[in-house]
Amino acid sequence: MATDLLLLVLSIAVLVAGAEILVRGATRLALRIGISPFVVGLTVVGFGTSAPELAASIASARTGHAEIAVGNVIGSNIMNVALVLGLTAMIMPIPVSRTVVQREVGITIAASFVPYAALLDGGLIGRGLGAAMVAGLGLFLGWTFLESRRDPSLPVEVEEPETAPGQGVHRVMMDLLLVAVGIAMLVFGAGMLVDSASAIARALGVSELVIGLTVVAGGTSAPELATSLVAVWRGRSDLGVGNILGSCVFNVLGILGITALVAPVEVPREVFLFDLPVMILTAVACLPIMFTGHRISRWEGVLLTAGFLTYTIMLFAGWPFPADRGEAISADQSPAVVVAPASPSADDRTAASIQAPPSTSSPS
Repeated sequence: MATDLLLLVLSIAVLVAGAEILVRGATRLALRIGISPFVVGLTVVGFGTSAPELAASIASARTGHAEIAVGNVIGSNIMNVALVLGLTAMIMPIPVSRTVVQREVGITIAASFVPYAALLDGGLIGRGLGAAMVAGLGLFLGWTFLESRRDPSLPVEVEEPETAPGQGVHRVMMDLLLVAVGIAMLVFGAGMLVDSASAIARALGVSELVIGLTVVAGGTSAPELATSLVAVWRGRSDLGVGNILGSCVFNVLGILGITALVAPVEVPREVFLFDLPVMILTAVACLPIMFTGHRISRWEGVLLTAGFLTYTIMLFAGWPFPADRGEAISADQSPAVVVAPASPSADDRTAASIQAPPSTSSPS
């Protein structure tokens, strides 16, 4: 199991590094062809922070580990709000503008209910629903762009791209190489992550869904945590909230939708009964917090973090559903079958009679 844990950590590092390399190359290419830094920040760089979740979910669904894909998305959303915002607020209270509350929180809550549409198809997120989710994401991005153009404050990501990249065929080829390397690292890291996470689930005796909700979601949410901490460090913690909530919308509509287009995703029954309601409640929890003085205070950050820890403990403690979520034991983990000894054959009885000492009759 130690080897699998090491591979899991290494795969997460490869995913994060691959996303960073992909974003750098794609950002420079976009700026070279005349796309404004504002648009690049909202699209290319914003997408890059969710690239690890997307790569891991697609790899999971394609290799028959759909529970990891579902757990990755739901767990990432719970972690983004409860842990990332909670830890950030504990470091420094987060001021929140009324615009963020009205624009982002409502959409995040609405998007959290979308997976329930899978119940219309027996719990399957098929390609039709996946296409509708991706279309909804497109509308959200377009609306966000229009709203952001009216807002004088820019997202955190907009500050990152270069404003005047150099020109030349050589530099364009280098950017293309960065994009290719980033994509290759995402594909390789995602495959390694799925294999190691599945092995850890078997070793711990828990389901792949639980591992996806916790370990995988935690690793792929690292970019969001880093972005929010950087925003706090720069004194722009209010902008980190928009990044987190926008990422939650992208996780549900974009990652689940694109994954379903590649391979339909079966959502376990207990997810509808427990994990999705927790994700929805986490999003709803933002309403009273952000309307109370329009800030997330340190004690509210403590409550959010404590809620996340409680949920994680419940998953591994097996309440309200067993930690293995009723999974069948795999072939290599199946219990040994005790076979009753067969009755001795005629040859065995003959050999036994030859080897046995002759019985002596007692005198009459």
